[in-house]
Amino acid sequence: MKQVEDEEILEKFSNENTRNEAFNLLISKYQEKIYWHVRRLVIDHDDADDLVQEVFIKVWKSLAKFRNDSKLYTWIYRIATNECITFLNKKKQRNQTPLDEVAEELSESLIASSYFNGDKIQMKLQQALLTLPEKQRLIFNMKYYDDLKYDEISAILGTSVGALKASFHIAVKKIEVFMLNDEISL
Repeated sequence: MKQVEDEEILEKFSNENTRNEAFNLLISKYQEKIYWHVRRLVIDHDDADDLVQEVFIKVWKSLAKFRNDSKLYTWIYRIATNECITFLNKKKQRNQTPLDEVAEELSESLIASSYFNGDKIQMKLQQALLTLPEKQRLIFNMKYYDDLKYDEISAILGTSVGALKASFHIAVKKIEVFMLNDEISL
């Protein structure tokens, strides 16, 4: 199937008669990418599914106001990222749980998940990521898994490229230490 360009989606969305078609095209183009971005942040499949639905509801409500000052994907990605951060903050507050305990809870959820299909190394990487502060984990995921460029991440997070590079470097070092320490304890 031919990939539809964002300009075509936006053009169709601006026409009342083709708005639903445009939105279906947008979902088929971006839903899987957004799902995996969200899933890597919240870990749980059901939570990720719910959040992706929320993201696309927000996209539907706001797409007519999209100013085209960034790529459509970047804009949707920003909405998804903000939804994840809000969700994780609410989870912390609701449980009144310290961040390290939330990471442990997410790690246990990852281990128990029937939806996780990675090998042992992938599982260890995911556990290492859960030990990172939220912003470092977010930056690592965007750079490593989604292969976004620093300027794209900068547009999504509103952080300077220099700060992003430093955060990514620190995250990589922490992951290396986690993986080495885990190897030693085996």
